[in-house]
Amino acid sequence: MSSPTRWAGRLLPLVLLVVWLAVGGGLGPYAGKLGEVATNDQAAFLPRSAESTRVIDAQRAFRQDETLPALVVWTSPGGGPIDAGQRSAATRALATLTELPGVVGTPSPALPSEDGEALRGVVQLRPDLGEELTPTLGAIDRAASTVPGTTVWLAGPAATQADLSDAFAGIDGLLLVVALVTVLLILLLVYRSVLLPLVIILGAVFSLGLACAVVYVLADHGVLRVDGQVQGILSILVIGAATDYALLLAVRYREELALRAGDRVPAMRAALRQSVGPITASAATVALGLLALLFSDLTNNRALGPVGAIGIVCAVLSALTFLPAVLVLLGRAAYWPAKPRSSESEAGGHGIWRRVAALVDRAPRKVWAASLAGLLACAAFAPALDSRGVPLDEIFVNDAPSVAAQQTLGRHFPGGAGNPAVVITEAGTLARVVSAAEAVEGVDSATAVTASGRPGAGAPLVVDGRVRIDVTLADAADSDAAKDTVARLRTAVHAVPGAEALVGGYTAQRYDTQRTAERDRMLIVPVVLAIILVILVGLLRSLLLPLLLVATVALNFVATLGVSALVFQHVFGFTGTDSSVPLYGFVFLVALGVDYNIFLMSRVREESVRHGVREGVLRGLTATGGVITSAGVVLAATFAALGVIPLAFLVQIAFIVAFGVLLDTLVVRSLLVPALVRDLGRHAWWPGALSRRPEPDSAPV
Repeated sequence: MSSPTRWAGRLLPLVLLVVWLAVGGGLGPYAGKLGEVATNDQAAFLPRSAESTRVIDAQRAFRQDETLPALVVWTSPGGGPIDAGQRSAATRALATLTELPGVVGTPSPALPSEDGEALRGVVQLRPDLGEELTPTLGAIDRAASTVPGTTVWLAGPAATQADLSDAFAGIDGLLLVVALVTVLLILLLVYRSVLLPLVIILGAVFSLGLACAVVYVLADHGVLRVDGQVQGILSILVIGAATDYALLLAVRYREELALRAGDRVPAMRAALRQSVGPITASAATVALGLLALLFSDLTNNRALGPVGAIGIVCAVLSALTFLPAVLVLLGRAAYWPAKPRSSESEAGGHGIWRRVAALVDRAPRKVWAASLAGLLACAAFAPALDSRGVPLDEIFVNDAPSVAAQQTLGRHFPGGAGNPAVVITEAGTLARVVSAAEAVEGVDSATAVTASGRPGAGAPLVVDGRVRIDVTLADAADSDAAKDTVARLRTAVHAVPGAEALVGGYTAQRYDTQRTAERDRMLIVPVVLAIILVILVGLLRSLLLPLLLVATVALNFVATLGVSALVFQHVFGFTGTDSSVPLYGFVFLVALGVDYNIFLMSRVREESVRHGVREGVLRGLTATGGVITSAGVVLAATFAALGVIPLAFLVQIAFIVAFGVLLDTLVVRSLLVPALVRDLGRHAWWPGALSRRPEPDSAPV
């Protein structure tokens, strides 16, 4: 190579490195700033077209702005009765809160429970308090604690939201550190190189900084919504994806360095030529699969779609620009103290994958039949996974003050006390609607809201000919029984002639969210599968094989749900899963599962063109076995890091994705898919050119 050409080949990597260092230095801090534009207000993530969402809009017409109720409960430490003096003191304490910033209206007087052992007051708060919510609840607690001889509990949606904010506190630092340290340790153990893991981690951090900066700007301008869950998933997704793509390119570059006697620039050109297709196809499956969430009617699902897609694009950009630049500049030193080896010597060094390939070659039908039987056995338990929602006392993995308070409230008051269902109806039908509501099984009481904002305190407030009725449910507002009551309540009030009634409130919102999640799964699952199928057909130039790959990753997902149903119930003690968990699990597992099949089958196709389909399968499996398995372990470990956040939703997502990725990596990609392709031979590539090419007479690798 001439000197000018050599300098030109080194100049571009140097420029790219400088650009990425500037990106990392300038945008890196945004990875810790997303919390500034994130909201954990669950009311902001309701189904857009649901009846409960329309009720929120209708409430504004009554100048009854959407509020976040905080329930104050007083009990005697010994479980004895509450006396009149304590009740008066509690009412006075509530009255002092009127001027407290964030409090809406006048708090209700303290009301005794039927058993006489507790008092309850309701303080309505603005839902947009954000970081001021916890201090506001602290002020309420201090005021309530002036009641002598009582224990104070803070329950209701406001207390739950404060505990959620506490759970997400420090998510930027904690989650990032756990994920990065985990990835670094795995890479050091697997690749036994000093610089390569550090380079890969640095690239992942740079891509995360870029993604967070883009998301921050969009969220700050109201284009995207971000909550703590989306924030945590973005970090994990970018780190895992960037590491996967970097490993694929780094291992291919190592092979090319050995084949070209260490000539860096030609080796990188060859590595990029062979890797760009699989990497971009893999990224496209994940990004487009995430963008399919835009079809969801749930706002938090819609938020995750573009945020996740932005993260994937940044991960690919880093893997295809920053990493090649650094590897070209470092050359063989990037792999020190290990030495670059060609695919042939690499295959010889990985005896386990030669043995797996030999097993697949020797008995392909037995291998795929046994793998299929195991997956089907796991999938048989999938219907046992209950995705109707997580009860309030299971939202947090660890004990939370709001959960204990809610349990105390439920022991002394109707389960829906302080968190009623809200009915908006025509004023002329008020009496009939109230009567219909009170006749519904599971309803404790129904009372029209007055001009004072409190039910029963004066004449009903009429706005534009409509009134609001607060319906107290007998069961806890987050329970399945309460959701069933809401369904019956809607049927009853909708049947009142001329009422045009709408039923909303906290329980109705949970009910609508569950129903919308079910509808989303029916719509988005086929869309994601169709997207992946189109990408695979274009990449592999075949129809039968892409259909098989999509079927195998779908089966892997169902099998993972089956195992998760058993683990959640019998190991973690969950009685249900969040309604969004199956959809999130599907999008991540199917899209990411196809990643590994793309890495494998693109290499198999490359080898099959040169050596025939049979030997192509064996060479492809042997050459990619180590890198794909290590990538799967890294991705599983990064998603498992979500478990450090003490929320059932994220723990469930962490287990489903981590276990599913390992199952896909170790069984589907290593055994099931290679055995199926080996058994089908060239017919697997129908109707592509490989399906018409006769097999050469050659010995397997």
